[in-house]
Amino acid sequence: MEYVNPLGEEKVSVLVRKFSVPAIIGMLVNALYNIIDRIFIGNSADLGENGLAGITVAFPLMICTIAIGVLFGIGGATYFSMKLGNKKQEEAEHALGNAFVMLLIAGTLYCILGEIFLDPLLVLFGASQEVLPFAKEFMQIIFVGSIFQVCGMGLNNFMRADGNPKLAMITMFFGAGLNILLDPIFIFGLHMGMRGAGLATSISQFLSFLWVLSYFLGKKSHCKLRCRYLKLDRAVVGKIFMLGSPNFFLQLAASLLNAILNRGLISYGGDLAVSSMGIVNSIQTLLLMPVIGLNQGIQPIISFNFGAKKYERVKEAVLVGIKLATAIVIAGYLVTRLFPVQLIQIFNRDPELVKLGKFCLEAWFFCMPVVGFQIIASNYFQAIGQAKSAMFLTLTRQVIILIPAVILFPRIWGLHGILYAGPFADFVSFLMTAIWFYFGLKRLKQSEEMTDPNIL
Repeated sequence: MEYVNPLGEEKVSVLVRKFSVPAIIGMLVNALYNIIDRIFIGNSADLGENGLAGITVAFPLMICTIAIGVLFGIGGATYFSMKLGNKKQEEAEHALGNAFVMLLIAGTLYCILGEIFLDPLLVLFGASQEVLPFAKEFMQIIFVGSIFQVCGMGLNNFMRADGNPKLAMITMFFGAGLNILLDPIFIFGLHMGMRGAGLATSISQFLSFLWVLSYFLGKKSHCKLRCRYLKLDRAVVGKIFMLGSPNFFLQLAASLLNAILNRGLISYGGDLAVSSMGIVNSIQTLLLMPVIGLNQGIQPIISFNFGAKKYERVKEAVLVGIKLATAIVIAGYLVTRLFPVQLIQIFNRDPELVKLGKFCLEAWFFCMPVVGFQIIASNYFQAIGQAKSAMFLTLTRQVIILIPAVILFPRIWGLHGILYAGPFADFVSFLMTAIWFYFGLKRLKQSEEMTDPNIL
């Protein structure tokens, strides 16, 4: 009996819940890798503020690791979903095999280059002489584990697209949960400091990678990782790169932004400002990961049904996603307004750090309610294969608007200018995405009418 993929038949609202809830939980848990490190480091008497500043300075390099994972993971899974929607399983498995090889190659190259150029990179990203040793100790270990993080993260997207969102969630849950257990052992029990935090993360990512790899080599997966599809095909790799490039460049832009932001914070507020924004970034990650998870959950629904020319289901999925994303960010915004001090104190209780952190949190999140729409609506274009539009819209906030604002605003308003550059970029990019999305839905409507057999 032929396997019928539920993505094209089951009720859209049920699919969104089935695919997005595990992805949301998984992304939240995955976000805990960095956040738990910061909490344990920030509360360590030996590390404290310098440790927080060190991991904040290193954060752009960690974002680059994620960028490689999403380039071939999300790009490959989007192409994979489209081929499954077209009932071309062999081509879908070809995409899986080529993406896996590219993940291995890119992850290995990144590890080698990162270890070679670690010191100059950290200085470039804003490490002061006091903070550099902390950041270096952490990243020396993280770079070794980056190969497994890249591969595990990339294959996790394929697991979800293969019709097993719950298992994809459990995989991330396993890795992050292990990291939470190992962090206090290595940092406090064995007194390994920053190296301990890095080692806990790398061990967790390695075991997560083995878990997800075994899925595609075992009996539970519908599509398999087969040797004959590991030989790289230029056309397949090119398509994967094109579809993954919007999220890839978004992550690279986030890395560049964090580097520029750190240097600006050092200039206008010192290491204390860097530590404060490190905490704000952790809170922002927690608040936005549910939206990223929601986006990952609806992506295969949109891609499959677009490939199957079921355009009404495409529209329904993206609109449900926008409504849920908006509800999530509004809830997060209210939490930051009601409990800013309590949120900062989770990471560190130094009075000066809490005071500055509270101000940073309230300023940076001023336009948070519009961010959910911008993320889902811009990634809609990626899910239907319009990579150029998706890339432009995803880069509006992080590059086209925010980076110039972070550079120019502090020259007029100092530290306040840096902090209010965030909400300025949120609002302007929201307006641009809304216009683009409106016309995108109109074109979808026209495609639906052309395929409707009832229209003469």
